[in-house]
Amino acid sequence: MSYCSWKDSSDENLKYHDSEWGIPISDDTRHFECLMLEALQCGLSWNIIIRKRDIIRKCFADFDFRKVAGFGEDDVERIMNTAGMIRSRRKIEAVISNAVIFIGITDEFGSFRNYIRSHAGTDAVILYEGHQSGLIPASNGLSARISADLKKRGFRYAGPVTVYAYLQAAGIICDHDANCPCFRRITSEFQTISKKCDDEKEVKDFR
Repeated sequence: MSYCSWKDSSDENLKYHDSEWGIPISDDTRHFECLMLEALQCGLSWNIIIRKRDIIRKCFADFDFRKVAGFGEDDVERIMNTAGMIRSRRKIEAVISNAVIFIGITDEFGSFRNYIRSHAGTDAVILYEGHQSGLIPASNGLSARISADLKKRGFRYAGPVTVYAYLQAAGIICDHDANCPCFRRITSEFQTISKKCDDEKEVKDFR
């Protein structure tokens, strides 16, 4: 059984890989969670985020973005003082301000998935050439375009690398290895579309 490049990961990471990573989602709350977890990861390892995810969820009302958008200074202090939480005031404040912008996007497009579709040009899972053989970039043209638009709207911690990781996690892009059971599941259960590489940056060979 192939686990892509995750084979030597922790048990928590392997469980996340097998049951969540790359599986397409439609619920706006899950999209907000995926995007904000990647934002919180900036400068940290994913192992830290996955270990603390339950704490993070409790701090941010299970990523109910409409509730988070109403958080104030008392909530920032509460989160800062939560045992085991990532104590970065800038990141905590960014999640709150991003929630406000996220609401504006969902109101404008009907859903965050619709917003992503407007950039991706498709609702199908994107299979980029070479990715299923282990050639994975840190970012690409799609993530750069979405990042630029999010930043224009005021989003924080939403660079092209962070957005690319979100696109992978949320199942917009499938970067599972072709021999991975998750790849077979995604390609059999969801509509996919093959595309040529799009201005990829920092491509690594995970074979």
